[in-house]
Amino acid sequence: MKQRFNLSKADPKAFEAMLGLEKYLAESGLDKKLFELIKTRASQINGCAYCINMHVRDALKDGETTQRLFLLDAWKETELYTAKERAVLELTETMTLIANQPVPDAVFDAAKAQLTDQELAAVMMTIVAINGWNRIAITSGTPLD
Repeated sequence: MKQRFNLSKADPKAFEAMLGLEKYLAESGLDKKLFELIKTRASQINGCAYCINMHVRDALKDGETTQRLFLLDAWKETELYTAKERAVLELTETMTLIANQPVPDAVFDAAKAQLTDQELAAVMMTIVAINGWNRIAITSGTPLD
């Protein structure tokens, strides 16, 4: 992919705004493995090679297994993910694909049952952040590291 735009150089304040959200997420206390599962799954759905590459590497550094990462796009068909992870992955998918339908009550309620309110806020903001980064990276033609 040919890079067509560099947001951080074109408008450092816009880039810093996105980094501000990442700073909040880093300080939120959200489990690192869950954080990387969210980021990787949304990036898979959006087809963002740059972000998939980054978040799979980060997940491995945080102790995630290769098997769980290889099977993440088929998580519903395995028993490798906890009930909490499954609820979060379902919320990740429905929020990422929100143009197809609103988030169903059952999906939201399942996530709320597994998470504290603070965790739910952090999960929702992680989903928002990665969808933003995916759109920036894909539109800009961000090359792999």
